[in-house]
Amino acid sequence: MAQNHLSGMETSAVSVLKRAVELDQSSRFQESLVCYQEGIQLLIDVLKAVKDDSKKVHYRVKIKGYMDRAEQIKVQVNQLKEDGKYHEQIRIAEDATGYSYDNLFKPYISNALTEVWVEDPYIRHIHQLYNFLRFCEMLLKASCRVKRIHLLTSQDEMDSTQQTSALAELKQSLQAQGVSLDLQYSSTIHDREIRFDNGWIIKIGRGLDFFKKPKGRFSIGYCDYDLRQCHETTVDIFHTKHTKTL
Repeated sequence: MAQNHLSGMETSAVSVLKRAVELDQSSRFQESLVCYQEGIQLLIDVLKAVKDDSKKVHYRVKIKGYMDRAEQIKVQVNQLKEDGKYHEQIRIAEDATGYSYDNLFKPYISNALTEVWVEDPYIRHIHQLYNFLRFCEMLLKASCRVKRIHLLTSQDEMDSTQQTSALAELKQSLQAQGVSLDLQYSSTIHDREIRFDNGWIIKIGRGLDFFKKPKGRFSIGYCDYDLRQCHETTVDIFHTKHTKTL
């Protein structure tokens, strides 16, 4: 294996594990666990590639330390989930980046996920409809087998034509992917909540609509939402063994 490629793997592993430790220290345990697992795998790949025996010993020690911590977190998280006491909070600062739906929801998506409930009063205007479309696309790409998505939102009181047409088109498009979209409207809905049938509940203060408008069509962040600036908001994550339906 080329030395520069090996160096790149080492750099990637250090970066991911540094992020894991930061999340761990911030009590964002589920996210840190995902990063630990990714970083450990990268270190294992590096270990397989290095020839120097002293370096092999060094990496084995590092891997064992990170694996021990990951196992401790896994036990802690499972116990909190079992007791119904899991609560994690993420504060998204004004103008922060790195909070695409992929990054935000990935730690809570598993192979067991088949059904999702989205309760958000503001899936009405064109950019909000695109947000919901991106959320659905994220689920389709993720390591799960989602078969049903429920959306409870409010109807655009001024002109619901665009909203109705867009959601009908999305429903048809999802059906072609083997996913059914159940639409319901409420004139009294206020809370914003996303529930997965694997037990995770994500409450975002601004719902899915926390991205800022890009400065221009050719500005960084227009296409890649990891680079899109965000409005300030808070994300609360809970876990329950009983997922209610809307």
